[in-house]
Amino acid sequence: MMRFLALPAALLLATPLFASEDIADQYPQSLLYSKPVEVIPHVFTAIGATAPPTYDNAGHNNNLSFIITGDGVIVVNSGASYLLARALHDEIKIQTDQPVKLVINENGQGHAMLGNNYWIEQGVPVLAHADAATEFADSAGQSLTALKSYARENATGTEPMGPTDTFTDPRDITMGDFRVEILHLGPAHSPGDTQVWLPDQGLMIAGDIAFHERMPPIFEGTCTLCWIETWEGPLTDLSPTYIIPGHGHPTNFAQVTRYTRDYLVHLRGEIAKHLDVGGDLAGAYYVDQSAYTLLDTFEELATKNAGVVFTEMEFE
Repeated sequence: MMRFLALPAALLLATPLFASEDIADQYPQSLLYSKPVEVIPHVFTAIGATAPPTYDNAGHNNNLSFIITGDGVIVVNSGASYLLARALHDEIKIQTDQPVKLVINENGQGHAMLGNNYWIEQGVPVLAHADAATEFADSAGQSLTALKSYARENATGTEPMGPTDTFTDPRDITMGDFRVEILHLGPAHSPGDTQVWLPDQGLMIAGDIAFHERMPPIFEGTCTLCWIETWEGPLTDLSPTYIIPGHGHPTNFAQVTRYTRDYLVHLRGEIAKHLDVGGDLAGAYYVDQSAYTLLDTFEELATKNAGVVFTEMEFE
């Protein structure tokens, strides 16, 4: 059994101070926002910007990861466009001549799926949770319109395509030297959130169940109580040693717990106090979230998150 205990200290100890949404592009030679880094042996991630999608970051504002198994490559997230998927493939080819054999979409958002048509064009199967596939089918047109608006010429070639295969029950794959479990641990950030678990390495490519450098966005329809229950149940049962989150640097389980689970508990607690004194929606926007001001996208998301959670909790 392989077990790697030497994750670079800079990654394990990553805090919000390591990221900055003010950095426009860290890898000007590529459409990717940053060059892929090897997190543990044979597992790489291209860390996206913590800012919202822009022309400068070409929509690469999430993590695009890949596993070089010894008998092919598994990619996690197709990227926000055809050209971003191709740019990631170019980086994979620098690291190995093994073919890409599988792409996994972590959820149904555009930056996880809009690059699918590149990979399908290469003959690579694309897998997603059935709920994520449904969400993408409903929102693909809107996601493409947004991509064309901010990415302009970098949207060239992108045609929304859903996954070629879907799952609801866990999928276990052995490829080369890796055992890979493809999981949907439960309700979290968005429908069909998917986690890629490497049990022999203790590493999880967690997707958007886990945040730590940017504020977690809470969508209309997100059940934050369910997210906490998923965290405290099946995710904590696994307690990964290493986490590649959906956004931001690879880190450890304690760090993402502090900035995801603990943030959700804190915000729900503040909204509960506001409701207890008869507070309304307008006042909910101003509940105390000051402990999280260092997180990137705080200004964009804090008040929105408070309003969504107020609406969720008002009739619980």
